[in-house]
Amino acid sequence: MSTESTKRSLVVGIFVLLGLVIFVAGVFVLGGQQKRFTKSIRINAIFNDVGGLKVGNNVWFSGVKIGTVKRISFFGTSQVEVDMDIEQSSQAYIRKDANASISSDGLIGNKIVVITGGTTRHPEVDENDRLKTSEALSSDQIMATLQENNNNLLRVTNDFKELVGNLKRGKGTVGAVLTDSMVANNFKRAMVNLERASQNTVKITGSVSQFASKLNTKGSLANELVTDTTVFRRLSRSATQLENTANSADKTVGNMNKASETLSRTSDNLHKASEKLNNTNSPLGVLLTDQETATNLRTTLRNLSQGTAILNEDLKAAQNNFLLRGFFKKQAKEAAKLKADSTATAKP
Repeated sequence: MSTESTKRSLVVGIFVLLGLVIFVAGVFVLGGQQKRFTKSIRINAIFNDVGGLKVGNNVWFSGVKIGTVKRISFFGTSQVEVDMDIEQSSQAYIRKDANASISSDGLIGNKIVVITGGTTRHPEVDENDRLKTSEALSSDQIMATLQENNNNLLRVTNDFKELVGNLKRGKGTVGAVLTDSMVANNFKRAMVNLERASQNTVKITGSVSQFASKLNTKGSLANELVTDTTVFRRLSRSATQLENTANSADKTVGNMNKASETLSRTSDNLHKASEKLNNTNSPLGVLLTDQETATNLRTTLRNLSQGTAILNEDLKAAQNNFLLRGFFKKQAKEAAKLKADSTATAKP
């Protein structure tokens, strides 16, 4: 009995020892997964919707698990504050301008917090820092988008089906081309005409190419006009000279027109003067046309000449008269004195 009791006690002790070992191992394993035995700091973030996030869910940074969610509480009116413990060893890589968002571990896995972004211009996070948040697409939103895309694809498929049916029934231009032989023949003729037009275009292109090659032939007039700058300058100077000559001709014609107008006016004046001379009512007309008046005028001039000669004789006779002789001598002396004074003044 003692031997069997001893064996039973030994077996029980072995099982108890194995249980303790398994328990301790489980504690260490779970503690390692929950980061129970690593130094950590606490940071938080405020979300509008956490989408089913629970305490104990993981926190990821750049695809690496760095901590767990420790507390979830309401904040403000309808927001949610999430406290996270992250490993102190990852603190140096998370900056104060990093973003926190809610994601999922796989398509239908547990919710997780994902920390992204951050630049070296900002310092690393400290204890109780609050990260900025960004809203991520939830699985419900993704499914709603997929459903909307499916509906759009179904509508497109139905429209395409209806379009193909209309084409088969000959509706529309394309359907008429596919089903109506007359329209098809017209289309073929149009293609033939288009091909002929293309051939004519090729011929025209060849002609233009030949003309261009002639232009490139040295020694030809066209080539010199296009390439020789000397000929071009000469042509430019000739054109300028022609333009100047045309301007001079215009000015000459203008001057001739003015001279012609002046001659015309002079001719008119002469004609008017001739009419006045021929007019017997004017004095000149009477002198030129009336013979009797001309005779009287000559007689009058002859009498005046005779009267002048007689007057000269009378004056000479008056000078010899003893009554007027003193007056004339006095005038002669004054005239001689004035002449002598002017001569003396003229000498240097």
